[in-house]
Amino acid sequence: MRLRRDRIPNQGAVHLPCQRTDGQAAVSVTEQKRTRSSASASWGGDAGRSWALALLCFLVCCGLGFQSWTALRVTGFDLGIFDQAIRSYAHFELPRSPIKNVHHEFPPGFSLLGDHFSPVLALLAPLYWVWDDPRMLIIAQAGLFALGVPVVRNIARRCFADATPSVAQRAADGAALVYALGWPLLNASYTGFHEVAFAVPLTLLMLERAMAHRYGFAALWAALLCMVKEDMGLVTGLFGLVVAIRAHRSGHRTGRAVGIAVMVAGPLVSAVVIAWFLPVMGSPAGYYWSYDRLGADPGGALQHILTEPWVVLQVAFTPAIKLAMLAWLLGTLALLPLGSPTVLLAVPLLAERMLSDNPNHWPVINHYDAFLWPILITATLETLARLHRSRSTGRGAGGRGLSARWAVAAVTLSSAAAVFLGLGLLVHPDSWRPSADKRALAEAAERIPDGATVEADNVIAPRLTSRADVVIVDGTPRGADWVLMREKKRAFPFAAVAEQRDRISLLLTHGYQDVWRRDGVVLLHRVSPVPVPGMSRPGPGSTPVREQVPADVGRNLFQR
Repeated sequence: MRLRRDRIPNQGAVHLPCQRTDGQAAVSVTEQKRTRSSASASWGGDAGRSWALALLCFLVCCGLGFQSWTALRVTGFDLGIFDQAIRSYAHFELPRSPIKNVHHEFPPGFSLLGDHFSPVLALLAPLYWVWDDPRMLIIAQAGLFALGVPVVRNIARRCFADATPSVAQRAADGAALVYALGWPLLNASYTGFHEVAFAVPLTLLMLERAMAHRYGFAALWAALLCMVKEDMGLVTGLFGLVVAIRAHRSGHRTGRAVGIAVMVAGPLVSAVVIAWFLPVMGSPAGYYWSYDRLGADPGGALQHILTEPWVVLQVAFTPAIKLAMLAWLLGTLALLPLGSPTVLLAVPLLAERMLSDNPNHWPVINHYDAFLWPILITATLETLARLHRSRSTGRGAGGRGLSARWAVAAVTLSSAAAVFLGLGLLVHPDSWRPSADKRALAEAAERIPDGATVEADNVIAPRLTSRADVVIVDGTPRGADWVLMREKKRAFPFAAVAEQRDRISLLLTHGYQDVWRRDGVVLLHRVSPVPVPGMSRPGPGSTPVREQVPADVGRNLFQR
């Protein structure tokens, strides 16, 4: 029998993927009504709790984003890039970013769809018709994260559908709170904006609809998830595998068929996008290949793995920070995700980072962990529900007490991580104040006229993208009307302060005038068309260059 109605807790005796499958009857209709009545009697019912927790998530994530804006922590890489891209969409153009294109020497007009396959970002374009400002993306990301709160509550209630009403209520509230204040979401908010804003709610919706046996809708959300980034097809492929196996065990033919279809389609979409679409949009071959320890290209890596399979473990766990990253991800949820097959969905995303040679992928202070958060939360709930059922099914005396202890451990560890990586910053006054050099950057930026061409310090670039033609100042002079940079503190992408000072000296002797200085910040204006040695702007035949990661990146798990 297929589940047709979509209510929480589930109706009848059809078991959800995270429920018991030993034939024991699910919660009775009377108990379901008692559950709904009990929820409605306190705090405005489930809807009221969901709204309150969603609002909390929104305010905290938005608060961290605006704190970073106020303290000048968000940068051209990447908030400025996304701002320029969404503004292009808002003008019905392909997404383009001069910050990205010029710095990495992409040809003029290069579309960011050739950089990463994220067409879902076009959905944000109408927001720029309301307010054309990078801060709109901070608000949008916080809102998308908050949309996940009611979905997490649904997932928790489905997992604990055969528990007592009070246990189911605590599970829903606790899960929503842990999700809403999850350190991966706080980190993503702290760093500005990324396409992960869409991945989080879409992943949750995909998982929840499968639990409800609404397989068509689950497939729809999986398809939309593939529009977030080129590697999400690998996640949906493993999602299809898990759904197919669970549906087969439950006797759901439709679920099995849909699961198999998604299992095949997801990786196929990723393969087509990576092998065909990105190159068509101008992506250079091997540009993002960062697995040289495995092989020079995918073919070489596969051959290396087949002949020396142990190399995977060698690469995955060296340097040791990679193992620390994995321990932190799973440890902050008390290792509970390992008890559910759903954790398999995280394998492609973890493998990308642990096998990568790029040190930016290893710390836990960027946005990458937010991709994993919906998967880890769902797997944690499924494991806790199984532990809770173990006593009633006779498979483990004291199972419910064990479940409660594990739940407390997960909440405690996750909360401590949230305070350490985000919540603590919100209440620390100094975290809201920019340093003296950053304040000087902001003051100097106000002196730059609208419509000017600007080479700007990476930190100040987002403050200019809505009203000027902005690129970041880097190792190559670009001939902009204005150059705004620091001379006493190292700034991305320079490797040393000496390089910044040399650049300032070069410009001052070749047509630029020093018009403003303060706290190590220099604002230069071009007053003469004297050619600057080494000056260039990417042309049609330009060859993209990869970023050189500073030597101190990837040594500290929490280095910001």
